[in-house]
Amino acid sequence: MHPQDTDKQDGEDRDFVASLEKGLLVIEAFDANRPRLTLSDVAKITGITRAAARRYLRTLTKLHYADFDGRYFSLSPRILRLGYAYLSSTALATRLQPFLERISEETGESSSAAVLDGDDIVYIARSATRRIMSIGLGVGSRLPAYCTSLGRVILAHQPMEAFEAYLGRVRLEPRTPKTITNKDEFRRILEITRQQGYAIVNEELEFGLRSIAVPLAQNGQVTIALNVSAQAARVPASEMEERFLPALRAASEALRYTL
Repeated sequence: MHPQDTDKQDGEDRDFVASLEKGLLVIEAFDANRPRLTLSDVAKITGITRAAARRYLRTLTKLHYADFDGRYFSLSPRILRLGYAYLSSTALATRLQPFLERISEETGESSSAAVLDGDDIVYIARSATRRIMSIGLGVGSRLPAYCTSLGRVILAHQPMEAFEAYLGRVRLEPRTPKTITNKDEFRRILEITRQQGYAIVNEELEFGLRSIAVPLAQNGQVTIALNVSAQAARVPASEMEERFLPALRAASEALRYTL
C-alpha cells in the first residue's frame, strides 16, 4: 500500500462518526413487523449496549422523532422528514411516476420502481391499482432482494465480485415453499435473468403473488428496476411475459433517454 493510500484511509476513519451510525441503526430497528420496541429489544436488534440504546432513544424522543409510553418506544410522524428530504432533493421519483402510471393503465395491475440498498430493495415510486400483498407497499418499503423480481433483475446485472459478496453474506430464507434457497440454483436463475433481460418471481415472496421486472440502465449500469405485480388467481404464470413484458420494456427504453 502506498503512503498516500494509508493517509486516505486514516482520514476516512477520523471522519467517520460512529455515534451517528449507531443512531441510524436504532431508527432502522423499527419496521412494519416491529413498530413498538422496548429498550431491551432495541439493544438486542442493533447489537449496542442498553446504556447506549437508552441514550439514542431518549435523544430521538426529546427531538420528537420517537414516542415513549413508559414501556415501548415507537417512531413518530416527524421521522418522515428524513425520507422526504430524499424525495424532495431528487427528481427521480417524479420522472418515474408517469411511466409507472402508464404501465398500470395498460396492464390493469400495480407497477413499481425500486433500487438496491444493501441486501434489500427499496421502493422509490409506485402506481398501485389494488392491494395485492398482505402487507401494504409504498414508497420507502423494503423487501429482500433475493425473492423479488425487482431485486433479482438488479442483482443479475451487478459486477460478479459484488454479486458473489452479496451471495456470501445473505441467507436465502424460505418465504414460501416455492422460494429458491439453494445458492447454486439461485446463481443459475440470475444467469438466465441476465441473458433474457427480465425476471419473473412466482409466489416466492408471498403466496398468491406473481411479478415480472426489467432493468433500467443508466450510463451502462443497472441501479433501478421496474415491475408489474399481479394476483396469481387472476394471471396464470404462463401469461406473465406476454401480458406485461411489452409495457415494461417500452417504459424502460423510454426512460433511458429521460433520466
